Amino acid sequence: MARESGGGVQSLQRAFDLLERLADAGGEASLSELAATSGLPLPTIHRLIRTLVALGYVRQNSNRRYALGPRLIRLGESASRQFGTWARPFLAQLVDQVGETANLAVLDGDEVVYVAQVPSRHSMRMFTEVGRRLLPHGTGVGKAMLARLPRDEVRALLARTGLPAYTPNTITDVDALLVELDRVAEQGYALDEGEQELGVRCVAVPLPGAPAPAALSVSGPDSRLTKESVAGILPAILGTAAHLTTQATRT
Repeated sequence: MARESGGGVQSLQRAFDLLERLADAGGEASLSELAATSGLPLPTIHRLIRTLVALGYVRQNSNRRYALGPRLIRLGESASRQFGTWARPFLAQLVDQVGETANLAVLDGDEVVYVAQVPSRHSMRMFTEVGRRLLPHGTGVGKAMLARLPRDEVRALLARTGLPAYTPNTITDVDALLVELDRVAEQGYALDEGEQELGVRCVAVPLPGAPAPAALSVSGPDSRLTKESVAGILPAILGTAAHLTTQATRT
């Protein structure tokens, strides 16, 4: 029985590993590609994939490639909501410290999705609806998360999404964005200088210990959230991010 139990645990680990590798490949891969990245024998991969297809967590496309299945959407959305609900009190404390709107976002596939937001108490404030999805290149949180990914993964993601302009300030050149991501990685935070919405400045930091790519941001009108004030509030943002990371790894 012990050996059977251990085999079950190993199969479970391998199944989740295949789902992760499908996600890393942009959501779709062939059996041979999964074999190359996972190191597992093709018969083992085929057996696990067949089970995942039957459960709805993987689907087979007409080109015989395998993609993440629709049943994962419900799990991902539920997990994101729970993550946002858990983190909201920390965002509220940050708003009390800095006086501007705080946001929490995760990278879901090729998109940034906002999972929590606490508005500032100012009459003129920034609202980012929970559940809103955007491409990462035009957001502070997106750049904070992309800066931590291997550059070949970033290039592959951008090849799939393109770099459409949200505003005239949006970076729409791949090489220019990669230079920006190197700067973000070096300094530890990202700025959105009216790249998603004119007149809005955002400062974002990654959550390196989160179970999925995630970032915390503070946003506000650039007339109030000036470049000079960013330096003053950055320690509070980094402190909240570190606290969120610590708590996330304990839960």
